[in-house]
Amino acid sequence: MKYCIIGGDAAGMSAAMQIVRNEKDADITVLEKGGIYSYGQCGLPYVVGGLIPSTDELIARSIETFREKYGMDARTFHEVKNIDTRSKTVSGVHTKTGQSFEVPYDKLLVATGVSPIIPKQWTGLHLKGIYPLKTIPDAEELMAGLKNVQNVTIIGGGYIGLEMAENVLRLGKKVRIIQRSNQLGNIFDHDFAPFIHEEAEKHGIELCLEEEVLGFKGDDHVQFVKTAKKDYPTDLVIVSVGVSPNTGFLKETDVALNDQGVIVVNETMETSVDGVYAAGDCATHYHRVKKLNDHIPLGTTANKQGRIAGLNMVGVNKPFRGIVGTSIIQFMDLTLGKTGLSNKEAEQLNIPFSEIKITSRSHAGYYPDPKKLEIKLTYHKETEKLLGAQIIGEEGVDKRIDVLATALYHEMDVEELADLDLAYAPPYNGSWDPIQQAARRLGK
Repeated sequence: MKYCIIGGDAAGMSAAMQIVRNEKDADITVLEKGGIYSYGQCGLPYVVGGLIPSTDELIARSIETFREKYGMDARTFHEVKNIDTRSKTVSGVHTKTGQSFEVPYDKLLVATGVSPIIPKQWTGLHLKGIYPLKTIPDAEELMAGLKNVQNVTIIGGGYIGLEMAENVLRLGKKVRIIQRSNQLGNIFDHDFAPFIHEEAEKHGIELCLEEEVLGFKGDDHVQFVKTAKKDYPTDLVIVSVGVSPNTGFLKETDVALNDQGVIVVNETMETSVDGVYAAGDCATHYHRVKKLNDHIPLGTTANKQGRIAGLNMVGVNKPFRGIVGTSIIQFMDLTLGKTGLSNKEAEQLNIPFSEIKITSRSHAGYYPDPKKLEIKLTYHKETEKLLGAQIIGEEGVDKRIDVLATALYHEMDVEELADLDLAYAPPYNGSWDPIQQAARRLGK
């Protein structure tokens, strides 16, 4: 059995390792467009900010490990241009030499991930000093560019934008965020946005909300960001306005894509073509609360889907159970956590909902230095099942958001949260956990 995997990062190599562990002397070819395998992309902002000393720290396993220890044909700079699902071949070009290649397969996994969106309609994209952040080479180029500048503009106020704002500020730079919508952190409801805005302003970050970027101005290097309202002077720009799946090479195949170009997969990670699988950021993710396929590209999901794909490719029947949309971010002194649906998502899906919103504390009030927690539970108005949660605070967010993610996974209702047997000691909690305090509001 010949296995071919396109993409040498989280999903691809998680699958490859499952094939190795479950099939002796497996014939595995991995085609990676870049030059680096199996690294933690989520750590890149912290390398830029100096908290992690080197991009080398992010590499989980070297290419040599996959080749020598696990016997894989792990290739670099191999860009796939075409898949022929009838002849079962993958073809493309070596990006360094220009030489073409063709690889036969019996089972194929597409794990090509996503790429940062750089809107083509923006003017001045030829100027130096404009950077995305997705790969280790991106991070290294950005770090070099940051050395001799002072004023940095970040376009986009999502998770990557917020993480980059924090880490660039850590380097002693002046930071501006330009955001097209009226709030940072669009996954949160509008009433939670002021906590994020206040934190940004407290640390001297300039916020430019409801501004549409039109392009850039400068001689050779970017000097201004042009919006529909004004020109903002800047020394460097970081673009973080979203991602698109790397699936263009599949458009002439029978592999089904959704309207966004994401590969549609079933619970075994198989596509619409027999023997062709997909996993990670380029694939759909079944959402257990929405009860439909979604696309929330996260490293945790990529690793899980890759594992499931690898097992099914070798005949071990294992379904992917889905996601509930859990995420967390550190932003300055705050932690921002969300799981499940926000109110606005529930409204978009025509789900009747209500909410419970409280301000609580990270641990017992009589124990020194409790921190404020802002909590919102969104629940089904008729069944009272939990639909989602949002928590913002300085301490204790991670613990609560994971409890709520587990509750969502198991389709608990709000009242059942109050019955959970959660850990308590004054340095960690009150006798009633904040999420239980919120749950008890349902019955007054």
